[in-house]
Amino acid sequence: MRWVAALSGLAAVSLLAASALHLSGQVTGRSAPFDADHAGAAEALIGLVLAGGAVALWREGARARTAALSAIGFAVIGFCWGLSITARGGHWPDIAYHLSVLPLLVGSFVALLRAGPGPGRFAVGNDRPARPGFQLPDDELDGPR
Repeated sequence: MRWVAALSGLAAVSLLAASALHLSGQVTGRSAPFDADHAGAAEALIGLVLAGGAVALWREGARARTAALSAIGFAVIGFCWGLSITARGGHWPDIAYHLSVLPLLVGSFVALLRAGPGPGRFAVGNDRPARPGFQLPDDELDGPR
């Protein structure tokens, strides 16, 4: 599911950009409990975890789906927590960011979960053999004679 990997990578980049804005003091909250330094640190951590999951999923290794599900699940939890803090003390652009990215993360998580484990079932429309390099000879495809 390369599209999930790409979307996760894009979300990770956006989180790292938001982190830089918060940590540099360019974006601040309007009141407690929002703290720009805490937000920046959390966004950096979530962004790095999400980037790791995206790379694993892009490379399609044996544990790619598990790594990506863990990373995206972590990001969903982090976004929910961030939204709860931002809604009480952040500005509208921060709230809108959380509200726009959260459904994308949830949708990606559900799509990966529904894809099921195992090679060959990893991507919709994937017509690769179950094991790379494994191919039945043409005369065995029709079954016994």
